[in-house]
Amino acid sequence: MNVRRVILDVDKGLNRPTLLDLAATIEQVPGVEAVNVSVTEMDMETMGTIITVEGTMINYEALINSIEDIGAVIHSVDEIAVGRRLIESIRRDE
Repeated sequence: MNVRRVILDVDKGLNRPTLLDLAATIEQVPGVEAVNVSVTEMDMETMGTIITVEGTMINYEALINSIEDIGAVIHSVDEIAVGRRLIESIRRDE
């Protein structure tokens, strides 16, 4: 399956791993071409982030393992896109 985009809600320690360490680790996963780590919230000990990963044939298991192995915690998979191309989400007004 051609995994092209994964968006994850991830918490990490406030100081370790650093945002650069986390991004560098994810960038090494086979198939990853781009990584975006956005801070969403902080408290005294943890930092909440949204991580967007894009590429071609992203190794999903290696992606998850790389994040957990560096000491971060995945709360949820918020989006996953597969196929020959990406489809941008369209928000509906309710």
